Amino acid sequence: MKIKFLAGLVALLLWLPLVAQENYKDKAEADSVKTYRSAGFYTVKSFPQQFKGKKPKNVILLIGDGMGTSHVFAGITANGGQLFLDNFKHVGFSKTQSSNQYITDSAAGGTALSSGVKTYNGAIGVDPDQKPVKTILEEAEEKGLATGLVSTSAITHATPASFISHQDSRGSYEAIAADFLKTDIDVFIGGGYKHFAERKDGRNLTSELEAKGYQVLRKMDDIAAVKSGKLAGLTAPEHNGRVSERGDMLPVATQTAINILSNNKKGFFLMVEGSQIDWGAHQNNTIYVVEDMLDFDRTIGKALEFAARDKQTLVIVTADHETGGLALTGGNIKTGMVKGAYTSTDHTAVMVPVFAFGPGAENFTGIMENTDIPNRIRDLFLKK
Repeated sequence: MKIKFLAGLVALLLWLPLVAQENYKDKAEADSVKTYRSAGFYTVKSFPQQFKGKKPKNVILLIGDGMGTSHVFAGITANGGQLFLDNFKHVGFSKTQSSNQYITDSAAGGTALSSGVKTYNGAIGVDPDQKPVKTILEEAEEKGLATGLVSTSAITHATPASFISHQDSRGSYEAIAADFLKTDIDVFIGGGYKHFAERKDGRNLTSELEAKGYQVLRKMDDIAAVKSGKLAGLTAPEHNGRVSERGDMLPVATQTAINILSNNKKGFFLMVEGSQIDWGAHQNNTIYVVEDMLDFDRTIGKALEFAARDKQTLVIVTADHETGGLALTGGNIKTGMVKGAYTSTDHTAVMVPVFAFGPGAENFTGIMENTDIPNRIRDLFLKK
């Protein structure tokens, strides 16, 4: 009996950290969160569609986790009928199924987008046989390009992890953090400080990062001041808070990453995740969804501003899956009011949008597999 009790206790202790990482999925019961009411609109700029050549020097891939077409139109409505996404003239759809499930999770979805390989739900940078698969970030590193990751989640969470780590399970957060030390990534900004500095194995990865030449910073004001060199911005113990708490962390972090990475004359690859569109949809919380959709769109605006000035940057915006089965059951474009209803508190199987701007954007139209996106990036960007 005592052995069974101890075994159960060990299992509970192993399970609790994973639960803490996934508690954003808890449903919000109040009907008051189903309706978003705007407090004001932000200005959306139009950018010229004039580019140098047919192949990009730089690629910025922005992933709105859980973002379906309803989430996009909720954002359009909430901002008075316009988003920075309006600048994208080349639009398609991505099929998101994983290798073993009709409905993917973010780990398999992220791995498909990072590597061009479909895998099982929960896999981070490995194929269905648990063998590592090379990601477009790793290939960019091998070619001497600068690389970066930015996320509002922990940087060790499924989507960013799938671009830099190779683990059998998305819950292996400390192993994922250790994988960062095996790479030459130039910039990463997101939460997850505990996975680097407060580890069960006693390693302090922040000290190891500093020994490799990284500036390891925790405050966004300090992070935003960095213009060159290697940067590890660990902005929260685990995940960053909602927009009301984290402010403009995502657009500022994205601008900071672009400033640093663009110093490389060969070019760069940057992945940016708007993590919490998904979390709001898991909670069936329309206010949360719209707040993060608008935050993600303002971040897209930073990427577009650079791309329009640079004229050699391909910007792609997509999602790993749709979350919530969101339907818009009411709204007012003049006032920015959005009313949502949901069919699920989890992911769904529907296609998600793909938007492209810049040299090679015409290659990202029509109905695609999610694996087509990185493979087309490879053809344009890495096979020169």
